[in-house]
Amino acid sequence: MIGKLQCLVLDCPEPAVLARFYAGLLGGEVDRPDPRWALGDGWSTLHLDGGAVLCFQRVADHRPPRWPDPEHPQQAHLDVDVEDLDAAERAVLALGAVRLHDAGGWRVFADPAGHPVCLIRG
Repeated sequence: MIGKLQCLVLDCPEPAVLARFYAGLLGGEVDRPDPRWALGDGWSTLHLDGGAVLCFQRVADHRPPRWPDPEHPQQAHLDVDVEDLDAAERAVLALGAVRLHDAGGWRVFADPAGHPVCLIRG
């Protein structure tokens, strides 16, 4: 095991609206203070009763998915907490990931199918 799932992040035009929608569907607490991230106009969260967290991220000019139309694909990525960012990077690269971006406290990789995966120093 390389890390622990931190949250699932969904791209959207209005994070708070989508967080409230999923709270109505799944229960949980919208925008609970959490030291792992800052809340604001561009970011909202939903802490579910089982411990899972959904996050909602504002994306400019958001194009909603039109499943199963590949021209408008699904838009989500995983955030994974890791103890050692350098060791985790070596491990995911060995599994076939490609490094896309280094943001200091986290690094973005593409999985073998091109989906973003963020490794975050936990």
